[in-house]
Amino acid sequence: MTTGHDGSMIRAAVITLSDRGARGERTDESGPIIVDCITDLGGHVVSVEIIPDEAEVLKERLTAISDSGAANLILTTGGTGLSPRDITPEVTLAVADRIVPGFAEAMRSQSLTKTPHAMLSRAASVMRKSTLIINLPGSPRAVAECLEIIRPALAHAVAKACGDPNDCAR
Repeated sequence: MTTGHDGSMIRAAVITLSDRGARGERTDESGPIIVDCITDLGGHVVSVEIIPDEAEVLKERLTAISDSGAANLILTTGGTGLSPRDITPEVTLAVADRIVPGFAEAMRSQSLTKTPHAMLSRAASVMRKSTLIINLPGSPRAVAECLEIIRPALAHAVAKACGDPNDCAR
């Protein structure tokens, strides 16, 4: 089990944004990839849900999960591109207490080595209270690639977000 220096374990919520998925017209392939990654890290997935690309619905879910303390990590998938219904980054930034740009920057930077379309990503990464929120792309392949990029820092980031007082340079 992966825990921070303060004993904190990753407790993750997974939110897939997809109008068709929320209506049951499409099978979510990205959410299960995220669940597998968190499980492989020794974390616990506290909730998995598919919601439509609706700003108020996402805002309510991000706020409720963060404010309840049920999860210390929320990973969203979908809604980060240029389509008119892609609202994930705007909503994520709207609920943020602090911006944590490194995760989104790293995903874009490393993904550019695979596809020029990575520069279309508007993904955000933020903190709300002690919950880290990271937007992932919607494509299953892109989700897997982005998780490999951020995976090495997730447990440490969650520990710090939960108040780990130890120095980072140990």
